[in-house]
This record gives sequence, C-alpha cells and structure tokens, in this order.
Amino acid sequence: MQTEYTFCIVHKQNNHSVKGAAMAQPVRPHTRWGFTALFGLLGSLIVGVLVLAFLWPVATAEVHDLPVAISGPGAAVQQVEAAIDDATDGAIAWTRVDDRAAAVSSIEARDTSGALVLSTDAAPEVLTASAGGTAATQLLGHVATGLQAQLDAAFAASRAPAGAQPPTVTTTDVVPLSADDPNGSGLTAMSFPLVLGGMIGGILISLLVVGVVRRLVALLVYAAATGLVVGLVTHTWFGILGGSFGLDWLALAVSMLGTASLIVGCTALLGPRGIAIGSVVTMLVANPISGAALPAQFIVGPWGEIGQYFVPGAASTLVRSISYFPSADTAQQWLVLAAWAVGGLVLSVAGHFRSRAPIQLPAVELEPAGAHAA
Repeated sequence: MQTEYTFCIVHKQNNHSVKGAAMAQPVRPHTRWGFTALFGLLGSLIVGVLVLAFLWPVATAEVHDLPVAISGPGAAVQQVEAAIDDATDGAIAWTRVDDRAAAVSSIEARDTSGALVLSTDAAPEVLTASAGGTAATQLLGHVATGLQAQLDAAFAASRAPAGAQPPTVTTTDVVPLSADDPNGSGLTAMSFPLVLGGMIGGILISLLVVGVVRRLVALLVYAAATGLVVGLVTHTWFGILGGSFGLDWLALAVSMLGTASLIVGCTALLGPRGIAIGSVVTMLVANPISGAALPAQFIVGPWGEIGQYFVPGAASTLVRSISYFPSADTAQQWLVLAAWAVGGLVLSVAGHFRSRAPIQLPAVELEPAGAHAA
C-alpha cells in the first residue's frame, strides 16, 4: 500500500486579537537618538578621511631629488652645482652627462626631468620638458632665474667695456606639451576619470553580471570599449594625448581593466564588502600617491615610489610616456598594469570556485495523508 504525504499548515488565531490588530494604528519606528548622533559623527569622519587622503600628498610634498642632467667643464659644473644646491636646499639630484645631445637624450628617455648645459664660449642653457609635469618645469625656471642673477652680479663686479651686456641664460623646452593642452591641465585632470572609470566598471559588473565567465567577458569588453571611447575623446577630439592612437587605446584599456578586475575579484572572493575594499584601495590609497599632479620624488617618504606600483600611478606614468616620451622605458608600467589586471581575473575565478558549496535545504517534516482525520 502506497502512503501519500501532504504538507499541513496549522494556523491558529484569535478573533479578538485579529479585530484589535485591524483597528490598531500602524506604529512607525524611530531611529534611536544615540545612533542618530553616531551616524553624524561617522559621516564627518568619512569626509575627513577623504579630504586627508587627497590633500595629504600635496600638503606634505617636499621639493627634493628631482633628477636633472648637467654638462660642461668640470670646474664650472662643480661651482654651479654647489651654488644651486645652496639656493634650492638640495632639491635637485644631479646627473652628469657628456654634452647637450646626451642631456636631451636623458630627458627624452625620462631618466631626468631637465638639464643644465654649461659652456666656456656660450651662455648657460636650461633644458626643460613641460610634458613631464608643471612642478619640474617651474623648479627649472627658478634655477634659470637664479643662474641669471648670478651672471648679472658677476658681470657687474667685473670691469666690462662700456656697452657690453651680460650673458643671457636661455631656456629651451625640448619636450613641449600639445598645442591643444599648452598648460598640461588636461593631461593632469584625466588621471581621475581613469580611476573613476575603472571603479564604475568594476562596481556595475559586480552587481549586475552573474557567472564567472560572463564577468570575465564583461570586464574585457568594458575595458576595450571604455579605452576606445576615452582615447577618441582625449587623443582625437581634444588632442590631450599624442603619439600612437593604438598604444594610447591599449594603455587606457589595460588601466581600466586593472581597476575594474580588482573590484570584481574582491567581490567574488569576499562578497559585497569586496566592492568597498577594492574602491578604498584604488581611491583612497593608490590615487593620492599616484604622482599624477606632481613628481613622485616630491611625495614624502617612499610613498611616491610605492604609488608607481598601483594602477593609478602606473597608468598616469604610462600614458604620459607614450604620448610625449617615446624613447622612455615603459616596461615597468606595462608589467604593473598587467599584474593587477591578471590578479583581478584570477581572484574572480578563485572566488567563483570558492563559493560553489552545496546548498543546504531546510528540513521539512512530512506527515502521512489522513493523519489529522484519524
């Protein structure tokens, strides 16, 4: 004989209690006063952390160790180095080169940020690279002004013939910025959209795309499409970026992929809190020390160098080098971005397999059919 089972739901209620509940007014819960005050305090702390993270590198920046090449007669080089070091409080790290051509090559390779060329039969020349950043160019401008003042003082102390003029320090920009971005403000400003674009992609994919393979495909498509759009705007439309459009597109895409895959990977491994962790690492840790607005050497302590091993720092340096310094060695930046991108993809796959646990269904008590009737 086959026994049939049915699910039985027993619901008891009191008519008086139901009637009273229907007549009762709905109760609207209020937030407790303690939590209300605590929420306000926590909000102020969060804003304080944001302000501190973005202003700390600028407020604590120190002008030091800016690499500058120098060439010329040995005695003159020693004299000028000592005078400028005293005037700038050791802000420059000198690199001696053979001649002007070697100085230009070191600037184009981004080994130095500028150069000073001395000669026995010509006035000194200061070589700058405005495409390398405003802060370095301004410092070298101060060096040129100070050097001119020293030459004027020496000329005035000498018994020069009537009508003679002191030598004039010339300044040459060997790597200028694009005519469409003469102040470099666009190149500096685009670093933040790169960070924000990667974060938006990572957050949207984490929330809206389900399935490890689909997330990986979404990451690759998003990075390629976003890199293309940003490249068209910054390279083709506004003229902020120069050089090869293909390389610019690839650099922008890998930068977006590095940030987006980090957030998706953290989410796959840690759940929704992974979005917060990936965003905090990118926005509050890596972005302020990226060196996009000022030379990495100026950031206090080792943080400027550390920032070059995060996505924002490597992306900013890579995009600037591709656009204006084709002779520069960009292997480190490509490796850093590739490592973050691949690492995020690996985390996504690892989180997928880690969460594939058997689903435990709640136990259900079964009763034979007709039990209540009996």
